Amino acid sequence: MRAFTYERAQSIAGAALAGCRPGAKFIAGGTNLLDLMKLDIETPTHLIDVNGLGLDRIEPTPDGGLHIGALVRNADLASDTRVRRDYALLSRALLAGASGQLRNKATTAGNLLQRTRCPYFYDTNLPCNKRQPGSGCAAIGGFSRSHAVLGASDACIATHPSDMAVAMRALDATVVTMRADGAGRRIPIADFYTLPGNTPQRETVIEPGELITGVTLPKPVGGIHIYQKVRDRASYAFALVSVGAIVQADGTGRIALGGVAAKPWRIEAAEAAMPLGAQAVTALLMAGASTTPDNAYKITLVERTIKAVLDQARKETA
Repeated sequence: MRAFTYERAQSIAGAALAGCRPGAKFIAGGTNLLDLMKLDIETPTHLIDVNGLGLDRIEPTPDGGLHIGALVRNADLASDTRVRRDYALLSRALLAGASGQLRNKATTAGNLLQRTRCPYFYDTNLPCNKRQPGSGCAAIGGFSRSHAVLGASDACIATHPSDMAVAMRALDATVVTMRADGAGRRIPIADFYTLPGNTPQRETVIEPGELITGVTLPKPVGGIHIYQKVRDRASYAFALVSVGAIVQADGTGRIALGGVAAKPWRIEAAEAAMPLGAQAVTALLMAGASTTPDNAYKITLVERTIKAVLDQARKETA
């Protein structure tokens, strides 16, 4: 691990200002950043500890929604009574991720900002445009079983690893931030992540020094909330495919996918086909998919997982 300096932020504004310093990174739970530092993938010269900023509360909003502080730990969020009752999709997605020990440390903001788990990104002996822009993508032409089939580019085919982000996308969450100049932003989760294009090293619209202060969920929409994650082992594994769904009694609802793209994948127009069944929804969600011989199975797996989710929802509403 390389040498770095460290400070404990005393205010949100101070943290954002310090975050503009070249080589600066925010740290809270550190469950992803510290691993990447040890592997010499992330090399910050200055760490800003934001744990003391009081952003660890879950509070109701005036319009009947819920505001989740950036420092709320994943375990606390998943077990919150209001979340379990009104946003069960979020609770179930969180419990499907990582391990109990990691959920006790990982934060809401950190979960949203975690880097890809692409094995080529983690192997510093191989080229990776996320890690070193312009070096190439070893995954293209390599073993791509876990890689993206939607929204990829000639520069990167990595997937986003967060289960929580899939639920947030289905719930129409809004990411709340503070910039170094004191100006705040409210970023719809639909606009928060970027596709790789020619700049795969840029994964979100967050700017240098911009600090996530929380996430706001709108008023609950009811319905049956299901998160189905398909992975190689039963725990502590990232999704090959995941489906986060909210299904209403009439068969309508929302669906977001994980494990298939560089961001949570949701096509609102596809949701109109939910009453028609999994095949119709999949055809719209996966339109334009680009596969390799290694990951072509994901198309079928998405359809089967959506079918399982819709069948479960029908049983629960019967």
